Amino acid sequence: PSPRSCQPHGASEEALRYEIEELRQKDLALDQEIAQLLSEGYSLEELEKHISLLHEYNDIKDAGQMLLGKLAVIRGVTTKQLYPEYDLELSD
Repeated sequence: PSPRSCQPHGASEEALRYEIEELRQKDLALDQEIAQLLSEGYSLEELEKHISLLHEYNDIKDAGQMLLGKLAVIRGVTTKQLYPEYDLELSD
């Protein structure tokens, strides 16, 4: 059983209310951030394109990290040791 299922009914309701309020606050903060970006001249289409490109970048980066990890295992070295060989910065 999960920790929440062991809590009294009122405690889990309170936890859910707190979680809902946190999500409402996050939603409000995101709405404010979007409004700020729109006021700076960005369009929703442009923001959606940037988000899409960031997802694509992250997918490609994850695939590269996976390949570096496999290569490191094959060579018996750490991934960090492969970075200079491929002109990568540790912050990449």
